[in-house]
Amino acid sequence: MLYLENELLKVAVAAKGAELQSIVRKDTGIEYLWSGDAKYWGKKSPVLFPIVGSLKKNQYLYNMQHYTLGRHGFARDMEFAVTAQTAGSATFTLRSNEQTFQVYPFHFSFSIRYELQNDTLSVTYDVKNEGEENMLFSVGAHPAFAVPLVAGTSFEDYYLQFDATENTGVWPLSADGLIENAPKPYLQQTNTLPLNKPMFYGDALVFKQFQSKKISLLSKATSHGLHFHLEGFPFLGIWSAKDADFVCIEPWCGIADGVYASGNLFEKEGINNLSPATTFSRTWSVSLF
Repeated sequence: MLYLENELLKVAVAAKGAELQSIVRKDTGIEYLWSGDAKYWGKKSPVLFPIVGSLKKNQYLYNMQHYTLGRHGFARDMEFAVTAQTAGSATFTLRSNEQTFQVYPFHFSFSIRYELQNDTLSVTYDVKNEGEENMLFSVGAHPAFAVPLVAGTSFEDYYLQFDATENTGVWPLSADGLIENAPKPYLQQTNTLPLNKPMFYGDALVFKQFQSKKISLLSKATSHGLHFHLEGFPFLGIWSAKDADFVCIEPWCGIADGVYASGNLFEKEGINNLSPATTFSRTWSVSLF
């Protein structure tokens, strides 16, 4: 376990999956990250790479060859190396190897940088194409924030507030995690989304047209919450496990296959196409109060 600390925050990150394990505000002692109770969901903040969500039949086609890859890819289950570290920042790196080549035929370096600044944790993904051909990939975040945040409040006391008025539908997921063919009306000229547990019984809320660059977790029952910044991610998921005390805010550069997907990686919705020797970077951040 690696720990980052500044005057306001203390953060823990595991080498496995370079996964956040704790985000504590030191002056209040509030833990903002989900506990990871395996009864509901045993992870806390997995990274999604080199795919986001599920593939049709867990397979894709690239250069006339079929590859098998499970939901959200392999990075979340692999050991990352610590490649840079200060008191308030750390970089974890995963490089392609014989194990990854079996399911993903690209040469890459994938780094995740965590950095503390005042009350904010920033997380930067750097995907570098180390090969001689264009690299096709998706990348996304899956942090789970504790709801309720403080004792004496309930899940239903909290809501999400968007920095833009949203008018967009959600894209339902099939039983095997694929995007259905048409959206259902959901956010209609509103900037708030009250939280309740049944809203997630049908899996994640998936958005393709989402305008906001900041999502806040707030409550009328407490002054504590967070601001989540997600510029540069074209897709968004909001999710909780059934009856669990957390909500995931998931910015994605990529999305699950649709029910009618061809399986060809070049044709995959939201796929990123990276030239050799170039780097793709995205940052999300969370400010805690």
